[in-house]
Amino acid sequence: MENIKSIIESSIAVKQQVLNDEALLQTVADATAKIVSALKNGGRLYFCGNGGSAADAQHLAAEFSGRFYKDRHALPAEALHVNTSYLTAVGNDYSFDVIYSRLVEGTMQKGDVLVGLSTSGNSANIVKAFEAARAKGITTIAFTGLTGGLLKSLSDYLINVPSADTPRIQESHILLGHIICQLAEEQYFAQAD
Repeated sequence: MENIKSIIESSIAVKQQVLNDEALLQTVADATAKIVSALKNGGRLYFCGNGGSAADAQHLAAEFSGRFYKDRHALPAEALHVNTSYLTAVGNDYSFDVIYSRLVEGTMQKGDVLVGLSTSGNSANIVKAFEAARAKGITTIAFTGLTGGLLKSLSDYLINVPSADTPRIQESHILLGHIICQLAEEQYFAQAD
């Protein structure tokens, strides 16, 4: 029982650090405004991650393309890893490291937004995707852990959770991702109220 309480307390402690980090909260607000602006100007929103972060990427994409709170039309958002035939073909024929960068190069346009989730900030396929996005002038938003890793220098908006503990980072990623979904939905559909 004490172990369970300790884990919950650790999660709360990381979220308390997030709550007290004014610069991080401002980055979340700024990233949200950029997403809304991109969507209003015909841009699309793409997400990528690996493992649990891939699940979180897909979850957040679904919040935009489905709904969050409001009964409204779908917003153009998708996770880059949902086509298993593509992933296995490119992973086999080229390298797992290029599964996302090839999609960025082939399908994304300036005006789109790429959101990458990597607790270390060093996932090679996310780094290569951000490099490809930068070359095309595509806005990048990284959800990482404390240091930001290699994604720090490739991100227009770095949402680096103040922790080095993967489960605690991922818990905060989904919290901050949900906040962005809620605020973006409110701002995008404000005129419809």
